[in-house]
Amino acid sequence: MSVADQKPIGSGFAAKSEPHEILADMDFSGKVAIITGGYSGIGLETVRALAGKGAKVIVPVRDEAKAAANLSGVEGDVHAATMDLSDIGSVGAFADQITSELNHLDLLINNAGVMACPMSRVGPGWESQFGINHMGHFALAKGVMPLLEKADAPRVVALSSIAHQRGGIDWDDIQFENREYHKWESYAQAKSANALFANALNRRMNTFDGRAFSVHPGGIFTPLQRHLPVEEQVELGWLNPDGTPTELAKHGFKSTTQGCTTTLWAATSPMLNDKPGVYCEDCDIAAALSENSPPFSGAAPHICDDDAAERLWDVSEALLAAA
Repeated sequence: MSVADQKPIGSGFAAKSEPHEILADMDFSGKVAIITGGYSGIGLETVRALAGKGAKVIVPVRDEAKAAANLSGVEGDVHAATMDLSDIGSVGAFADQITSELNHLDLLINNAGVMACPMSRVGPGWESQFGINHMGHFALAKGVMPLLEKADAPRVVALSSIAHQRGGIDWDDIQFENREYHKWESYAQAKSANALFANALNRRMNTFDGRAFSVHPGGIFTPLQRHLPVEEQVELGWLNPDGTPTELAKHGFKSTTQGCTTTLWAATSPMLNDKPGVYCEDCDIAAALSENSPPFSGAAPHICDDDAAERLWDVSEALLAAA
């Protein structure tokens, strides 16, 4: 793909469309989905929407008690299984378990993530935002690939963010070993990695009619903000000093149900059949970023770079092999 592929196609939906609109008249009986982060925020709503349409949904969980409580009210065929994206051994064990239990996988939705957290390291010393948001999901996708290959036109959706615009991959120091850590630069790198991952993965799914896409879900108040103090959210224009949402947030932010709809659209829309690897927002393909782009929208050129996507894939393969 290229920047030229980033053109809205008039999906008929909007930024604040609801799940029932996206999935109207669809039936996912017999379909199987894995949704990371599926027991809170927009991930929980994604689970609710797909399970409500008949899909069997598997939710990898790190906090089993929280997952059991949050998923207890979800109707449908929903199962939890232990997995921690920060622990590659755990990801591998989950993938092995699932591949032994299932005969195909129709949807893999890489929804889980961390944002703007303090500096920490996971696994063999990976910077945590890159390690969890990208490497954990990379290992998961590799592990369940045999199941995707057995499905009919499977899809993978990787949740990116508008924060990708802040910067791409620092190829000389991905893990912040030789530069000062900056939580937003780290998040931007990780979210750029998510988009590049979908770009590269799509080419690998071509052989079995699979597709991969990345999405920006929009601004939503969810547990993703747990590392941001109120003062910082005030500076960002999201909250008033008393902790209530600003007018900007009230009008610009989405509800958790609205926040899952771009994911659902990318996971199901036939309009994307011939648009492989694109980055989506507001239930449509995002326009290429330009000087005339509206605030908080657009796909930056660096996430549309096939060479960068392939380079990241190779780097990720090497990191995984050495873990």
